[in-house]
Amino acid sequence: MKKDFECCGGEYGCEYNEEVLAINHRAPTFIAQSFHNGGTKKVSLSDYIGKWVIIFFYPADFTFVCPTELGEMADMYEKFKKLGCEILSVSTDTHYVHKAWHDTSETIKKIKFPMVADPSHEISHKYGVLIPEEGVALRGSFLINPEGVLKAYEIHDNSLGRSTDELIRKLEAAKFVAEHGGEVCPANWKPGKDTLRPGLDLVGKI
Repeated sequence: MKKDFECCGGEYGCEYNEEVLAINHRAPTFIAQSFHNGGTKKVSLSDYIGKWVIIFFYPADFTFVCPTELGEMADMYEKFKKLGCEILSVSTDTHYVHKAWHDTSETIKKIKFPMVADPSHEISHKYGVLIPEEGVALRGSFLINPEGVLKAYEIHDNSLGRSTDELIRKLEAAKFVAEHGGEVCPANWKPGKDTLRPGLDLVGKI
């Protein structure tokens, strides 16, 4: 099904699968080849049940904004892992192209997380980020909890790079809420800051 969304930059007719892509619903599953640790590895989203996961879509290898984003994700990968989170980057390139980019670019050589290949466009379609006219994905980030449930996502126009710090902040907030029933995180919350416990006593006082 096609719909036009402002989050997709307006000019694109993005593929949006409204049957399965929804907050607090199970994230669309997939099995795909990836380039990881110098070799080919088949990955499935179900492999990561029990961990937080960020699926990080980007348009294409050998491009411009993409290596700046992926380089930051690589630099912060250990912090993501300490938070119990795995990263899966995804583009519509093949895993062979991922390898060529990894072998060529000093920035991409830093990547230690799986670089998932989506040449069939199946994963990008399932997550509503595919630009069918171009055969590439929009910049989409999807935060999935250890039960495989989608908790947050953002989709950018491809001219707008994302903030790794903000992804970490969202992950930390989602983990806190999951571990502290009844509490919620206000705007710009970071660990150590006050949270809220919704109730009638707070109505009109915030």
